[in-house]
Amino acid sequence: MAIPTADEIIDRVNIYSKNKDHEIIRKAYEFSKMAHEGQLRESGEPFFKHPAKVALILTSFELDDASICAGLLHDVIEDTKYTYEDIKEGFGEEIANLVEGVTKLGKIPYNTKEEQQAENLRKMFMAMATDIRVIFIKLSDRLHNMKTLGYTDPQKQLDKAKETLEIYAPLAHRLGMYSIKWELEDLCLRYIDPDAYYKLVESIAQRRNEREKFINDIIANLKEKLKEVNIEADIEGRPKHFYSIYRKMKEQNKEIDQIFDLFALRVIVNSVKDCYAVLGLVHEMYRPVPGRFKDYIAMPKSNGYQSLHTTLVGNTGHPFEIQIRTWDMHRTAEYGLAAHWKYKEKTTDKKDSFDEKISWIRRTVEWQKETTDSNDLMENLKLDLFSDDVFVFSPKGDVYQLPVHSTPIDFAYRVHSEVGNKMVGARVNDKMVPIGYELHNGDVVEIITSATSKGPSRDWLNIVKSANARAKMIQWFKKEGYEENVQSGKEIVEHELKRLKLSFNDLFRPEWVDPMLKKYTFSKLDDCYAAIGYGALPVGKVIGRLKDEFEKEKKANEIKNIPTDTVAINTDSKKPKKAPPSGIVVKGIDNCLVRLSKCCNPLPGDEIVGYITKGRGVSVHRSDCPNVANFTEDINRLIDVEWYKAKNTEYVAEIEVFANDRTGLFADVSSAVIDAKGKINAINARVLQDRVAMFQVEVQLTDIDHLNKVIKSLRKVDSVYEVRRKKN
Repeated sequence: MAIPTADEIIDRVNIYSKNKDHEIIRKAYEFSKMAHEGQLRESGEPFFKHPAKVALILTSFELDDASICAGLLHDVIEDTKYTYEDIKEGFGEEIANLVEGVTKLGKIPYNTKEEQQAENLRKMFMAMATDIRVIFIKLSDRLHNMKTLGYTDPQKQLDKAKETLEIYAPLAHRLGMYSIKWELEDLCLRYIDPDAYYKLVESIAQRRNEREKFINDIIANLKEKLKEVNIEADIEGRPKHFYSIYRKMKEQNKEIDQIFDLFALRVIVNSVKDCYAVLGLVHEMYRPVPGRFKDYIAMPKSNGYQSLHTTLVGNTGHPFEIQIRTWDMHRTAEYGLAAHWKYKEKTTDKKDSFDEKISWIRRTVEWQKETTDSNDLMENLKLDLFSDDVFVFSPKGDVYQLPVHSTPIDFAYRVHSEVGNKMVGARVNDKMVPIGYELHNGDVVEIITSATSKGPSRDWLNIVKSANARAKMIQWFKKEGYEENVQSGKEIVEHELKRLKLSFNDLFRPEWVDPMLKKYTFSKLDDCYAAIGYGALPVGKVIGRLKDEFEKEKKANEIKNIPTDTVAINTDSKKPKKAPPSGIVVKGIDNCLVRLSKCCNPLPGDEIVGYITKGRGVSVHRSDCPNVANFTEDINRLIDVEWYKAKNTEYVAEIEVFANDRTGLFADVSSAVIDAKGKINAINARVLQDRVAMFQVEVQLTDIDHLNKVIKSLRKVDSVYEVRRKKN
């Protein structure tokens, strides 16, 4: 498709905007086009097509000129020579801040990919708390990137799809932006499980006529009944999205033919009264399925979603779903918070105010300030923001929303920090319960407090399920006893060192400790001890970081002590100019005797590790080789190795094949290996009990992809039910 023009984008804006002067959008369009001049996407198309498409997506949410401009400029700071100051000077501080909020932290070095991802998300949430439009732009950016992901390499496709499914699709759900959520999920499935995706597409297409007749008959009957009672309504059939069908098949272990409610009906009416009238009508016409009615009008979801959901059984015996909502509810269901943003200044009702709707974002930012570890941040985000919800009541009838599996402790801290800090017990539905009791929808929770309480127990950190409660407890521990926390942290560190059979002097050297303190933003070691003591920083993170440095030094000393007739130290950090015969490069060593271990037969593409043997150079194992686990007592002999991309080098792998025995099976198995370009060194075949044939095939291959190709070919052989790589 062609690059959207400035006029096309402005025409879209004019549909919903009263302001007809959009010259700033045209200015941003031309500036972005100029800034990205000469840059190409992986598809070979001009890079500028991407920001222009993002701007076009943003118009579907009816956002303001500043948001459209930020969409056009969102990659300028990251991918061109222009800076925040340039954007601010040309377009003003508001647009510059939006662009800065979307810009990733790609230029700041991090130790791991997970750490960089966590810090990007931390920055994004802070920007969201300041201006929610940042996430609208970011989601539009991710949506267009996912639509064009087919031009990238397979590993990047998988990584992007997983990140999108774990973070961005749930975030769109949390914001109530279902139109983007569903599209993102379907796009992710295409790359995460392509076989299932295309099989699903084909299966649904084959039965499309049958389902459409079923739905059209129901629509015709319902329209006739609504006309009789004078209710105006728009009725449409909505196909369920591929990912939701895929999840249902996985969770219920069903085939596509066993799932009948692949379509849902949506009825949109003019008032809430009409919603309930339609509900009563459809329950008269069709038999409702018990337990499948949900009233999200009386009790909206946290993202503002409102609708009536009911599942019914049609005249043919097939179930189907009906959603009933007003036009305002429909707009919110499609665009979520984006639908409310433009009206945020027009309401004074606290219950419906825009600020109230985004209060959860500000709470997220608050507990993020107490989280120094990137892995904890990622887990807490997924748990607190992207999990299912449970709704409970206070004794006064107030509704509180908590993550699923929450406890009375989570409820207490959701009510107020002081309630949690002074909690000594809880009643649920008028019965005393343990503080670790799992809350369920509809529970009435009463927290028992005491003025003499000494505060939360450290054990509670292992019980709570919400990041909000965890952060508030950590804040209390941090404030109430610095010296006590320092002492507690020291004891935890000493216990961990004792467990690892290491001494304090082994690890806590200034040249290693100082970078660690800087990473976690501590000014001195006692601050680090305190953070460990009150639970903000896992001791394993600190010890692990220092232990890595310790082992690097020991490994370097070990290498120096290897006999000179076995290896020669490579003072040049570059790879050898000639391909090593083994296809393996030992980092930091040249002319090294290397052998591929026969216990696991590693192939290029496998994750590998080297083990320094006594007088026999380095043996190379797969990382998942059982023998590697036996090296833990002599871990300093492990050394980094990597594959050298050499052509025309072949390796040996062993494959096990299990099949129901039949005439001609041996020939078919052999042919399958040959068809996949595998060279057979040996085949050992025997018949086990119950007429099960087992083949052990030794094959010469080029790499892990070649192995997978052979395995796939073998799995297609008739009567074969299992093929696997042999593990000794």
